[in-house]
Amino acid sequence: MYPLETDVLVALRRIVQAIDQHSNRLGKEFGLTTPQLLVLQAVATMPEQPIRAISEEVTLSQATVTAIVDRLERRGLVERHRSGADRRKVFLTITETGETVLASAPKPLQEHFIRRFDNLHDWEKHQVVFVLQRVAEMMGAKHLDAAPLLVAGDVTRGHQTQETPTD
Repeated sequence: MYPLETDVLVALRRIVQAIDQHSNRLGKEFGLTTPQLLVLQAVATMPEQPIRAISEEVTLSQATVTAIVDRLERRGLVERHRSGADRRKVFLTITETGETVLASAPKPLQEHFIRRFDNLHDWEKHQVVFVLQRVAEMMGAKHLDAAPLLVAGDVTRGHQTQETPTD
């Protein structure tokens, strides 16, 4: 039997590997990052919405979502449309190509997690949150700003990069 700290480190490594594998599959098979997939899903489910509404839905900054939309637009997956009533307003719609990609792409990893997490008892949910917050603190990551996305690296870039904690 391993010491408990070894069990913790193995569990953390498995989590990181699961995130990496999902991100790699999404990138290789569909040419998308997880944040791009989330934005594409939001545009599909919230037609004719401005970037501000999409950024609130996916819990990413408006600047990050704008950069993601730029990439999706270049690939022909979404389109920007100016409002007829107010030309300053720009709305997003998914294209046919975007719908095709979205229909075949896997669900984001956090959707699977959330579905399973919702099945836990309330006390178990609180325990998981408490323990993971403590682990983040122990790894010197408490101060890091993070969106509720299961991806590795910086979501503002076109690809994920592996980052290591400092402390």
